Amino acid sequence: MKYLLLGYTPAAAWDADTADIPSEEAMAAFAAYQEFEQELRETGEFVSSEGLGHPAVSTTVRRTADGVVATDGPFAELKEVLASFAVIDVASHDRAVEIVSRIVDALGEPIEIRPIMGDDFGA
Repeated sequence: MKYLLLGYTPAAAWDADTADIPSEEAMAAFAAYQEFEQELRETGEFVSSEGLGHPAVSTTVRRTADGVVATDGPFAELKEVLASFAVIDVASHDRAVEIVSRIVDALGEPIEIRPIMGDDFGA
């Protein structure tokens, strides 16, 4: 079953990390994630992973009473922002939790696990 992993980071930390060269701590966490990603590639459980652009360059499109409207920038003042995503293909929800627990332990930031709907959804 495939799962979408949504990685969140504090908005203030994002602004600090993107303003300058990433800290040694951030680089060490990134290296740990890269090693873990390689492990998942070897087990065949890794599908994809990407970091996301800063929320200030996002666009939100929504339907309003006046029609569909696109708004630039962050939708609202946020304490945490979506910073990355990954897709894994694992045998069970328990395995997804096991994987994510290791990533959170290495990175120290929360990750939301969402099943990807498909033929095996709810299995």
